[in-house]
Amino acid sequence: MKYIVCEKPGKFLLKEKEAPTRKKGEALLRMTRVGICGTDLHAFQGNQPFFTYPRILGHELAAEILEIEPNEQGLKVGDKVIIMPYISCQKCIACRKGKTNCCTNIQVLGVHTDGGMQEMMSLPIDILIPAGNLTDEAIALVEPLAIGAHSIRRAAIQQGETVLVIGCGPIGLGILKQAQLAGGNVISMDINAERLAFVQKEMGIQYTVNVLENPMEKILAINDGELPTIVIDATGNKKALETGVEYMAHGGKYVLVGLFKGDLSFNHPFIHSRETTLLCSRNATMEDMLKVKEILESGQFPIAAYITHTVPFSVMIDNFNAWINPETGVIKAMVNFED
Repeated sequence: MKYIVCEKPGKFLLKEKEAPTRKKGEALLRMTRVGICGTDLHAFQGNQPFFTYPRILGHELAAEILEIEPNEQGLKVGDKVIIMPYISCQKCIACRKGKTNCCTNIQVLGVHTDGGMQEMMSLPIDILIPAGNLTDEAIALVEPLAIGAHSIRRAAIQQGETVLVIGCGPIGLGILKQAQLAGGNVISMDINAERLAFVQKEMGIQYTVNVLENPMEKILAINDGELPTIVIDATGNKKALETGVEYMAHGGKYVLVGLFKGDLSFNHPFIHSRETTLLCSRNATMEDMLKVKEILESGQFPIAAYITHTVPFSVMIDNFNAWINPETGVIKAMVNFED
């Protein structure tokens, strides 16, 4: 079977190997879609934490079952499945507390172990979710949107609470929409005017702020002279991460979803005076994946607008460099194994 491997930063190779053999407790899967996310782009550029090379990328996955044993979920050959790409040990202190998303021994497909940029995989049945009537495209969106769902759960948004989301990349867009669905009064902030226009037109978010155009003044004007009680960073940018707390109201929460490979600095008297609740949000849990499945089934998320680029598996390498460049207008790129 064919697979694409990132041999080292900046270098992909299309290669062939033997198809996997299904082990007990696993299902043999045919991959149908793989979404491209920031982790993949950063890994290709050589600035992704927790990463080693060579690596087969891909953790936003849609698949069809080729072989499977009798199982509690009733999954059978031919079923389409959502793949939970976070394999946890179920034994460590985090897992015992239900926080499998930050398992001390976590293995994330496409990061710590090989991912879905290959024609077939054999994976544990217990990380598979029946996809029901979701399209292959929707199935592959469950994981990235679950990142947002987890951050929304961490933030514990109350009805009518003002939420500022900084960063309108793929993860940020998912957070914006889910914060709105959770009852938040949502403000989006970014440096890219085109992306902010997309937020209003396609995501249905009324309030947008360009960080280059007096953001503090505009946020206060939108929110009746008060700062948001929840600020969520989805940029992964050092400056944005360090300054985002300035837009948070006293007694508020600052949720870090974006990941920067390095140290961050905060002025302690500043964050102390606001009794800041600082929360990090990593990965997602099965609960988050199931929540996103419900949202996608309800039709409340604009799937068609969100997926801006789709290419066949055979030409993925030729297109990947373009997805790094925001000027191409890419929001979510997806690889199709069926073309």
